[in-house]
Amino acid sequence: MKEERDRKNKSELVEDDINYLWHGLTQYKKSKKYIPKIYTYGKGARIFDIDGKSYIDGVSGLWCVNIGYGQEKLSKAAYNQMNNLPYYPLTASHLPAIELSRKINKELGYKAKLHYSNSGSEANEVAFKIARQYQIQNNNQLRYKVISRYRAYHGNTLGTLSASAQEGRKFKYEPLLSGFIKIHPPYCYRCPHGKKYPNCNLECAEELLQVINYEGEDTIAAFIGEPIMSGGGVIVPPNEYWNRISEICRQKGVLLIFDEVVSGFGRTGKMFGFKHWSIEPDIITFAKGLTSGYLPLSATAAKENIFDKFTSDDDETSQLRHVNTFGGHPASCAVAIENINLINELNLVKRAEKKGEYFIDKLKELSNLPIVGDIRYKGLFVGIELVKDKKLKVPLEEKYLGNLIKEAQERGVIVGKNSTTVPNYSNVLILAPPLVIEKGELDIIAKVLKNLLEKLSDKLKER
Repeated sequence: MKEERDRKNKSELVEDDINYLWHGLTQYKKSKKYIPKIYTYGKGARIFDIDGKSYIDGVSGLWCVNIGYGQEKLSKAAYNQMNNLPYYPLTASHLPAIELSRKINKELGYKAKLHYSNSGSEANEVAFKIARQYQIQNNNQLRYKVISRYRAYHGNTLGTLSASAQEGRKFKYEPLLSGFIKIHPPYCYRCPHGKKYPNCNLECAEELLQVINYEGEDTIAAFIGEPIMSGGGVIVPPNEYWNRISEICRQKGVLLIFDEVVSGFGRTGKMFGFKHWSIEPDIITFAKGLTSGYLPLSATAAKENIFDKFTSDDDETSQLRHVNTFGGHPASCAVAIENINLINELNLVKRAEKKGEYFIDKLKELSNLPIVGDIRYKGLFVGIELVKDKKLKVPLEEKYLGNLIKEAQERGVIVGKNSTTVPNYSNVLILAPPLVIEKGELDIIAKVLKNLLEKLSDKLKER
């Protein structure tokens, strides 16, 4: 009777989903009924669907559940805060926001002012506003342009989408905003300049200097980039890249914005991605791992010298004229505090580094397969680029990756891929498991991928 009741409940839930929910990035078809996957429970690196089947979450939801599922300290922090002060806007202040800001400053290692929002898109939007207003209040009235990179994703608002450069994301939403300029990414596997590292003179970085000169340095407000490009295909730059980019920005008076929405809070084997290099960005944005996805929260951190330009006894318009109803919600801040505490208590940053090395050793076996063109990683963040022709680097069609992801899920492993990036180049498998994942679970992911990729290689050989 219970099983029959559960099946009835599942059937009703599926119908309610179909009738009332609109899922993003989901292709609905009139000819085929969409059947959603419904998850009900999570623990550690695993989630369970409504039928009780277990899956290893190899992408941490949307690259955000860094501390894993089922951490009761976070839910208790939210509960306690809601019982004390469930809400107040940060036009005033509250204790969790103060404590969280102090804690983030300690992790950054230098003094910064924190402005809170709800998502990575909003945090980047605030960063653009700060950059433009800062330049004006620093007597650089013409500096308004923002330079970003092709293949990058910085958000879904019209402003952040204008800084993004993924064809499928902007299609049917154009025209976007003016003042956003693109340069090529540090994509060594497919170098846009036709060079081979290290004999390339870092032309991907030098391009920034060229574009600043072409546009006129007095018109450029900021440059934004992810330490490791995430949705663009886990593109890891050469070691010298960010130091050179930072140097160019300093020379030309351009603010350096680091989008750490994905890379922050341990993902890359450092607390923040920028700590892999000897640089200090002017502005950093966080989201996702800030609360490990347990509640919505994002932050824009600006160095103190940036904030100083927003203070004045004479100019009544010097304040940041931006407010967010739910930004810095007390419960979200309380959860973020416990999240950072737990990352440190469990030594997850170091574990991400060590487990990343262990995982990549397992995945290196895939390099011998004819359809594996490149494997890129930093910590527990991996991209596997699949090709039809290894010598010519012809990308494997997206349909094969879609089938592979489906088959992996059937075997209890969830993996992701880049999508809507560049037409015909959605060919990168993406892995970003929770930092609490056990070695045995990494072994399972590697084994499933190996079996599926070998099977696909054999299938393509027969054609």
